[in-house]
Amino acid sequence: MSRRKLRIALAQINPTLGDLEGNTSLICDRIERAKAAGAELVAFPELCVSGYPPEDLLLRPHFVADCIAQLPKIAAATKGITAVAGAIRWQRNSVYNAAQVFHRGRTAGAYHKQILPNYGVFDEKRYFQHGSGNDVWQLGDATLGISVCEDIWLPDGPFVEQARAGAHVILNISSSPYHAGKHRERMKMLQTRARATGAFVCYVNTVGGQDELIFDGGSMIISPSGKLLAEGRLFEEDMVIHDIDTDAASRKMFEPVSSTSLRKHRLKAYRQTKPMPLHLPHLAPRYTRWEEVYRALMLGLHDYVEKNRFDKVVIGMSGGVDSTLATAIAVDALGADRVIGVTMPSRYTSEGTLTDAGKAAQRLGIRLITLPIEEKFKTYIKNLAEVFAGQPEDTTEENIQARIRGNLLMALSNKFGWLVVTAGNKSETSVGYATLYGDMAGGFALLKDVPKTWVYELCRQRNDMAGTDLIPESVIRRAPSAELRPDQTDQDTLPPYGVLDAIIDAYVEQDMSRAEIAELGFEQALVERVATMIDRNEYKRRQAPPGLKITPKAFGRDRRMPITNRYS
Repeated sequence: MSRRKLRIALAQINPTLGDLEGNTSLICDRIERAKAAGAELVAFPELCVSGYPPEDLLLRPHFVADCIAQLPKIAAATKGITAVAGAIRWQRNSVYNAAQVFHRGRTAGAYHKQILPNYGVFDEKRYFQHGSGNDVWQLGDATLGISVCEDIWLPDGPFVEQARAGAHVILNISSSPYHAGKHRERMKMLQTRARATGAFVCYVNTVGGQDELIFDGGSMIISPSGKLLAEGRLFEEDMVIHDIDTDAASRKMFEPVSSTSLRKHRLKAYRQTKPMPLHLPHLAPRYTRWEEVYRALMLGLHDYVEKNRFDKVVIGMSGGVDSTLATAIAVDALGADRVIGVTMPSRYTSEGTLTDAGKAAQRLGIRLITLPIEEKFKTYIKNLAEVFAGQPEDTTEENIQARIRGNLLMALSNKFGWLVVTAGNKSETSVGYATLYGDMAGGFALLKDVPKTWVYELCRQRNDMAGTDLIPESVIRRAPSAELRPDQTDQDTLPPYGVLDAIIDAYVEQDMSRAEIAELGFEQALVERVATMIDRNEYKRRQAPPGLKITPKAFGRDRRMPITNRYS
């Protein structure tokens, strides 16, 4: 304990957007926990008072005022500790995304986010003004540089000037959304910043689901040499507490600066009256790639259901791989008693898929409702017989079946208040292999950004986690089919999913041209066909329910393409 200079707590919390009093109460609770652990400084994520991202709520003056009105309550809780929390700040008729500093029961200042992201899921230039100034904060023996999220991602961000001003610790508060592999990307970036500055990098991230976005937590503390010292759990609330020996900071960038070029805020440090035990390294469990993605989907669904106050979800179970995976995730996220399965057999439903739907429901422990659609389908065909006279059967009759099923699921939703969770995957959504107002009908598209090849991996992952075939092996092995006509399989219309997903990745996520994709070795005609299908079905995707972002570029927030568009 003789060399300890600063005990820091990173409070990785799950706020609910717009629940200002609830979020404030959560923050104050974690302040008390940090005090009890002997921390001198506790940090909270970006915009944790309001929740993130507030979007156009920020255009309502009363929302901004109500957020700011919570700050005195947080300040009052900081007697005996210093806290940094993400909050909205109003100054000189401008709104800022701020890291608010609280000290000795009062508001002690703020840092305004300088680099406002305006790509992908971010629209911060729509709402906030750029901050300025790279002040540092003196807390006892430790000099802190404080920044917000994007400010640390660019190599010449504000942390550079803070390091030159002598910061021992670079503290970054963040609400960084998840995609597969994002945590490893962040860690590599933060290690680079620590080695470059010779400072300790302390990074706190929010956790939880907010509409399409998942925040994965994974807060961390990196040593000046780039070593991971402490790490918060992924997909869970956590409190990371660590003792930082500021003498170990090499401060490679330190350059004496004149007092006129930078302000140094001095905060009186609090010392414990009795010795506190040294905290051992707080390191989170590691997940495989597919376990990470599975847990992300669980968290996103759980928070969408809970934060929107749904009691139960209902899923159409076809006996296929997508709906079975969606049901398994829902059971793990919510519990079997809150998940209802519905099987809706038609004349084309095979005995194998019907059996597998029942088998999966039994293994997952959920209630399964059977609603046959054959008589309803006959009624539709009879009603349309005169107007369809002389026309051959085609996808019209196939889609009628899907729309009957969508109607039944929505009827259950209306009657009982259940959230309809759809199971269409990214591969199908990309090329329009889904029925508008049919299997696309629902309130939440759980697998919307999950490619079909990933679906199979996630099924195997779930069975590995269970140590048994929770998802029947016959479901995984069967050739995928919509079962809307005799002996139908997806590959009647689509290329093998391994090929399709590779072309989708190149065209959608990497923005490659058709010619560039063909140069990768794909047949030019196939590339043209798939790309045309993707472009032509933008109108369908606009009408799909919200779904979780899992890949680096999801349809909707990340990729906003015009419907009327002749460019190819």
